[in-house]
This record gives sequence, C-alpha cells and structure tokens, in this order.
Amino acid sequence: MKFTERLWQDIAPIYNSILKHGFVNELMAGSLPTFLFQYYIQQDALYLADFSRALNLLAARSIRTDDVLQFTQFAQNAILVERALHETYFSIYAIEPATQKMPACFAYTNYLLATTSLQSIAVGAAAVLPCFWIYRQVGKHIYQQALQENPYRTWIDTYAGEAFDVSVNQMLAITDRLAEQAGAAERQQMQDAFRISSQLEWYFWNDAYTQNQWQV
Repeated sequence: MKFTERLWQDIAPIYNSILKHGFVNELMAGSLPTFLFQYYIQQDALYLADFSRALNLLAARSIRTDDVLQFTQFAQNAILVERALHETYFSIYAIEPATQKMPACFAYTNYLLATTSLQSIAVGAAAVLPCFWIYRQVGKHIYQQALQENPYRTWIDTYAGEAFDVSVNQMLAITDRLAEQAGAAERQQMQDAFRISSQLEWYFWNDAYTQNQWQV
C-alpha cells in the first residue's frame, strides 16, 4: 500500500463528514443559497493567495530541480486557474472581494504557511496535499450526481476536470516519493499534517455554511 493510500484511510471519517455536510449537499443539488456561496468564494480567493505562497515556499526549499518546477507550476495554477473561476463568480453574483480572513480561512492559511516554512519539505507537502486531493474527490462526487443546469456547474467542472486530475496525481507522486525517503518519525509528522489540513478543509466548508464571523 502506498503511503498516500494510508493517509487517505486515516482521514476517511473526515472525508465522509465533508460529503455529508450541508454546504456540499446543497451545492450538489444546486439549492445552496447565493449568499453562502458568496462567502465561500470570498474566503477561497483569500485562501488561494496564501496557498500559492505555501507552494512557492516548497519550491524555494526544494533541492530537486523537478520539484522546484512542479511546486512552482502548482503555485502558478493556484493563482491563474482559480482566479479565472473566481472572477466568473464575482461577476455573476456581484461579489465584492473580501479583505479579512474569517476564522477557518485564517487558521488554515497560517497553518500551511507555518508548516511549509518551518517543517521539512516532506511534511509541508503532506500539509498542502488535502487541498488537491479532497477537492478532486469532492468535485468528482458532486459531478456524478449534480444536474447539468446546476448554477454552480463551473465550479463543479473545474474540480472534476482532467487538468486538475493531472495536478492531483503529480502531487500524490511527490508525496509518496518524499515519504519513501523519510524516516518513521518524519512519516508520522506527515500523517499528522495531512490530518490537520483535512480537518481544516471541513472547517472551511462549515464556516461558509454557518457564515462564521469573528465574535470579538
């Protein structure tokens, strides 16, 4: 069994909770209220800017030229591809760009930046992997069940598409290779990082669904 397969087994309950979440189910049904999706897109735009920075940190710290190139391409895609998607919805729903990260976004982006800065490249790779992998799986799950006229079809098609699939498989291959080179203690740190980011994925969906705000 590949290391990443063991990672997925470990977070199976978290992933199942994401699939059962009201935000995901209503998005799949096309019944998600517009204001909830607006919050999500605003926060996702802020998230992706820092996600790109985290990937660039991994690129800067990588020794292998291939890894430098791959992480740099991932970072560029996070900005270019996702920006086009966001601009579509910012226009459709007249969404104003947000400047403040809400609690889940703040926690998630700061965790990724700290991990990719201060931990090993292997642990940093495991921390960014859920954003690739969980989104691919959720996108495919929704794609298989959503109606064609779903108002969120553009979002669904992006994460269920072949281009994103290629990126996810590349990231999985990098993570497995880094795990093979790591010792037992570092592999445990990778597993912990993957689980924490997976938990933060759930909180990101949940913040959008509950319209969570800073309380004080």
